[in-house]
Amino acid sequence: MNVEIIALCDAATDQNGKLNILGAFDTIFAKSLPVVHPQCAVALRLRFQRIEQGNHKITLHLVDEDGNLVIPSIDADLHQASQKQDSASVNLVLNIQKLKLEKYGLYAVNLAVDGRQEASVPFYVREPS
Repeated sequence: MNVEIIALCDAATDQNGKLNILGAFDTIFAKSLPVVHPQCAVALRLRFQRIEQGNHKITLHLVDEDGNLVIPSIDADLHQASQKQDSASVNLVLNIQKLKLEKYGLYAVNLAVDGRQEASVPFYVREPS
């Protein structure tokens, strides 16, 4: 399995296998805390080889720099169907409404597949300069 894309963005959709990403970002500026980000999305594109067909467990954690969950972990079951080509991609979009962030600093979106961390994308909450 290969993670082709993991992005925190303003919006994302999957339309017939085409992953559309709008406004990828890594910083949220906040004049005061806590800050509530009205809407964002995590966009993922995973590529599975033919030998990896079958069931897979996907887990997403959004954590602060101390490793504390910001929102409950997201668990999903994915079935990679039998394929005739060497590999196949899967797009996943997680829409997040009213994301509340309590402090300034480093955060991350962590992806695990079948219990093994496969990717992480950092983002920051900062005061405007």
